[in-house]
Amino acid sequence: MLIGEVARRSGVSARMLRHYDTLGLVRPTGRTVGGYREYSPDDIRRIFHVEGLRSLGLSLSQIGRALDDLGFTPSALVGDLIRKTEERLNRERELLEHLRMVDAAEPSGWQEVLRIVELLHGLGSQSAARRQQAALAPAEDLSMPAELLAEAVLTETDPNVAGALRWALARAGGDGVTSVASGMASEDVDVRRRAVLALAELPGDEATAVLTDALGDADTTIRRHAALALGARGVPLAVPALVGTVVEGPNDVEAAELLGKLARDAKWADWILGALVDELTAHAADPAVRMRLTQALAEMPGTIALEILQQLAYDNDRVVALIASALAKTLEERLDEKA
Repeated sequence: MLIGEVARRSGVSARMLRHYDTLGLVRPTGRTVGGYREYSPDDIRRIFHVEGLRSLGLSLSQIGRALDDLGFTPSALVGDLIRKTEERLNRERELLEHLRMVDAAEPSGWQEVLRIVELLHGLGSQSAARRQQAALAPAEDLSMPAELLAEAVLTETDPNVAGALRWALARAGGDGVTSVASGMASEDVDVRRRAVLALAELPGDEATAVLTDALGDADTTIRRHAALALGARGVPLAVPALVGTVVEGPNDVEAAELLGKLARDAKWADWILGALVDELTAHAADPAVRMRLTQALAEMPGTIALEILQQLAYDNDRVVALIASALAKTLEERLDEKA
């Protein structure tokens, strides 16, 4: 079969077939009287073998070795191809995300596109200082894409850069909540922790709803941050987790202050006070917990915790008794002043 017919049937151009011949990859078995290449069925079969291996990403030199070296094993080469393909796909996915972010920013001209690209490079820098600078100092006329900031917030490990990104995200508005909320579905607990910290700084009912769902997270740290954020927003559903934070720490002082603010509403005062008292009973043998709970009682509004503090002034633990006595005395003086 002559080269033109082989090219037509195989889909490989005559020029490429001549290149294969030059490289010694597929040499036609014979020649016609006129000197034209003549391919045998085995030659054509080898052409299809070459094309099959090319479709896997092998170079022509690698294909030649694979077909001619009987001792050649494919495992190492295929593994290398897999790695290189994964790297290429990751680059393509990153490019696609960058294009989507540029599109979401709705740039008015190429100068704005270039500024967004510069921002992308800054946030993707290996330098934490460069990433922080990119988050804190965007161009004045450049709208920071919320999706871009959300992605950066969810992946940032440096606490200073993360704080700058949360600040920038809170200023960006737009779809920041929706973008960050996707992180709460991650199996990676660190991603969920970053997400809840960012959501705590975003206003609105949507953020509050996601934070409320986070109260049921399996991770204690996530539940604590969600409760603190919700308590600051005056959401009573945070009370059990806030009481738990007083018991377990850290952030027990902040949690106690928030419980005191929530208890200013008469609807919740008895519930909150009762929850603190229940924990005192449950942790009768733990002086550190009882001390934190005693201090939390002092945050209750008015004198509703006075009677309990007066009882704790005779607690078996001397430190708890001293703290309760001092706090009760302060409340009694306050009561005398009003009388």
